[in-house]
Amino acid sequence: MEPGLTRKWYTVGEVAQMLEFGISKTKQLVARGEIRSIRVGGSRRILPAWVDEYVAAAVERNVS
Repeated sequence: MEPGLTRKWYTVGEVAQMLEFGISKTKQLVARGEIRSIRVGGSRRILPAWVDEYVAAAVERNVS
């Protein structure tokens, strides 16, 4: 990425790495709508805010 450009979206693989999940698990979460995504061409893309939403929801579900 060029200096000064802000990342607008991630691939499913990049999100899997960020969350330390396998690619299959991440694809399942996307397919179920637990992680929102959009289709761009033939690929899925995930906005950074949507990753944050998933993490916040996961924390909320698991808070004792």
